[in-house]
Amino acid sequence: MPDTLPDTLPELLSALVSIDSVNPSLVPGAAGEAALAHWVAGWLRERGIEAVLDEAAPGRLSVIATVRGSGGGRSLLLCAHLDTVGTDHMPDALEPRIQDGRLYGRGAYDMKGGLAACLLALQGAQGAGLRGDVILAAVADEEYASLGVQSVLGRITADAAIVTEPTSLELCVAHKGFTWHEITTFGRAAHGSRPDLGTDAIAHMGRVLGQLEAYGHDLGSRAPHPLLGHASVHASLIQGGQELSSYPECCTLQVERRTLPGETAGEIEREWTALLSPLASDPAFRAEHRTTLVREPFGVPVDAPIVQTLRGQATLILNQTPTLTGMSFWMDSAFLAAAGISTVVFGPHGAGAHSAEEWVDLESVGQCRAVLAATLRAFCA
Repeated sequence: MPDTLPDTLPELLSALVSIDSVNPSLVPGAAGEAALAHWVAGWLRERGIEAVLDEAAPGRLSVIATVRGSGGGRSLLLCAHLDTVGTDHMPDALEPRIQDGRLYGRGAYDMKGGLAACLLALQGAQGAGLRGDVILAAVADEEYASLGVQSVLGRITADAAIVTEPTSLELCVAHKGFTWHEITTFGRAAHGSRPDLGTDAIAHMGRVLGQLEAYGHDLGSRAPHPLLGHASVHASLIQGGQELSSYPECCTLQVERRTLPGETAGEIEREWTALLSPLASDPAFRAEHRTTLVREPFGVPVDAPIVQTLRGQATLILNQTPTLTGMSFWMDSAFLAAAGISTVVFGPHGAGAHSAEEWVDLESVGQCRAVLAATLRAFCA
């Protein structure tokens, strides 16, 4: 862990990247967020900013920091996650390197660049004469189950939020959600030489896969979302059978369904019922379905005050109006929106999320910080 508490952007981001915060739910035995959370809290407190730790689960720490306004103004939440994915096949992952204006290292892009921009913007809020509070939530576990943001939302709220996931300085106003499903087909175990006694659960799952393929085609034929395109579904994992010389008594399929704003979990449950019902006309066919996880899609109206304020300030600073965009992947913004907090996503440029080479463009991190600082002054004044 770095011994100093830096103020310049390259030094700050280098310090953040050098602290191991690999998510232990993804990599058993990994460091987790605790060391980074303590370092961030220390950085904030040394600058006179109120900072507390929130423990969503043992060792899974988030930081909540607040620059309090004089009262009567709108509050703004800045949100970034502390955790990263693993570092396998990534030499020198925790040794940040700057080359050609890029800072390389695990988490530089996803999303310690955005975290650094938040920290410096929050520091700049001090002494700005704001009426509303500015809050930072640096959260744990975004890369797995979002334990951090869910716990933090039990303690804080705000009138609006900016999530600083990397967007290449575009305004993300929508992203897809997803649901996970488990389907099990049941057969009858018997010796492979006795088809009169056995029923093949894997063959029955083949019928489900046929229905699933048709389901995917149907989703692709529906009207697309203007920013996100089509919903989708795919078979992810399958397991079945006992041994080569036996009829399989069960087969289990795990499926992911990517969802669009406006689609509900109830509607998707009804679609699964419609998918499996025709197969049940065969008395030998038996299957069970259950939804194992739901992560809601995200969308914010483009005329929302936080969207308009951020876009206006970004236009002044970047000398061009940032594009409104949507993202295919899921983010913590969906939890913030579900909590009634008007949310937009805006962050720096880079590449290599979850890959062996990851980098963030330092100039864009500085621009992100400047846009955040201008937005919080305009929104919370």
